[in-house]
Amino acid sequence: MTRTTRHDADLLVIGGGAAGLTAAVGASRLGARVVLAEREAALGGDCLHHGCVPSKTLLATARVRHAMRRAAFFGLPAPELEPVDFTAVARRIREVQAVIQLHDAPERFASLGVDVRFGPARFCDEHTVDIGGRRVSAARILVATGSAPQLPPLPGLDSVPFLTNREVFSQDTLPASLLVLGGGPMACEMAQAFARLGSRVTMVLRGPRILPRDDADMAGVVHAALATDGVRVLAGATVTMLRQWRDADGEGVEADLEAPLGEGRGPLTVRAHRLLAALGRTPETAGLDLAAAGVATGKHGGIVVDGRMRTSQGHIFAAGDVTGDWQFTHAAGHEAGVVVANAVLRLPRKADYTRMPWCTFTDPELASVGCNERMAAERGLPVDVHVEPFSANDRALAEGAPEGRLKLVLRKGGGKVLGVQAVGPHAGEVLNEWVAVLGGGVRLSALAGAVHPYPTLGEISARAAGNVVSRVLFSGGVRRVLRLLFGYRG
Repeated sequence: MTRTTRHDADLLVIGGGAAGLTAAVGASRLGARVVLAEREAALGGDCLHHGCVPSKTLLATARVRHAMRRAAFFGLPAPELEPVDFTAVARRIREVQAVIQLHDAPERFASLGVDVRFGPARFCDEHTVDIGGRRVSAARILVATGSAPQLPPLPGLDSVPFLTNREVFSQDTLPASLLVLGGGPMACEMAQAFARLGSRVTMVLRGPRILPRDDADMAGVVHAALATDGVRVLAGATVTMLRQWRDADGEGVEADLEAPLGEGRGPLTVRAHRLLAALGRTPETAGLDLAAAGVATGKHGGIVVDGRMRTSQGHIFAAGDVTGDWQFTHAAGHEAGVVVANAVLRLPRKADYTRMPWCTFTDPELASVGCNERMAAERGLPVDVHVEPFSANDRALAEGAPEGRLKLVLRKGGGKVLGVQAVGPHAGEVLNEWVAVLGGGVRLSALAGAVHPYPTLGEISARAAGNVVSRVLFSGGVRRVLRLLFGYRG
């Protein structure tokens, strides 16, 4: 009879962000002995300290400022607005973080049976990890160390001061001008937020348009909103040099650009007081010494996993941004559940990204779930598209936000919904109903027949479903049958 190896823990979790915390609690509640290692001074990960929470708090502040400027549109006296004190804005961000931090307090996780330890983690071998100088062995290990700002080798970037998501929310003053490198969700959100707070904002992106994951027509609505807020978008631009400048107006960074779209064919120089690098994320594996454990990484540095979130070592798992794929907090939570099922319950559950939603929290928001037109074209899927405008929604009109649309991507001929996109007011909330519809296999006729309270933004979903269903219900064939049965003469 083979003797079972005794380990300090049944599951060792490296990383106290969304994936790590979810897995630690789930495993502990199922009776596993769990050790959680976090290298930072507090739990919560990038989402709480440098990502989702501070960015959405900043966006809410900017939205209020924008609404104050639009007072006359709603029939109110236009207020005299003082310049924004960014220290007060940053203070509110910290206050919101402090409230949420209570939920992620070490004491709470200790009360749930999780042994929380702070310090950098480094693999000694495939079952042993050094945590701040103390070794811990575990039967199974989860790496959930998240991601860091991606900093490509742009000429001069290493010699100029710049901000990333780790510094942008804690500035002492609102920059008079801001240069944003990137065209993804964070770049768009921060560009709009700072423009609404009073900064002159220029976005520089390598690709031909913002938000390349989304369909061009939907991203175009966001682009138009950014332009309305005064954001200058320079697409298709190559940064040839970054350097510092100083004069009587202050100091900052200027960028030499090569042939941005719509700006002529020659070079262009853009100057700003602050530079924000929002060029994506890269998996955070520095210092882990994955090679000591025999854990393989891919060409972009992410830990390679299979559908069950297992690495090249079957007892070592990875979840969240460190895998380099779906870098969303809700995706990390989903993957953590898959890890718990496999590592603790020993059930062969696989991650399912078929209906993974995502949302860019600009104003208007842009949210998607499932397959969009771009994805369908890449996969060679023939589709039908139905578009419902928010301008036909009474609540959107009352809110003064008629811009945008809801788009259904349907399998051609069959009518099955492959994906849904929404760009408009609170699009992320509108999309939640479609996440349930697609995940639960709800028929469009059921959604069309469901009574929605009036007036709500969610009515646009029932209206869109109803209009698709009505193509069959009010077809010539149905009318002919009714005429034959009941003698209708219309």
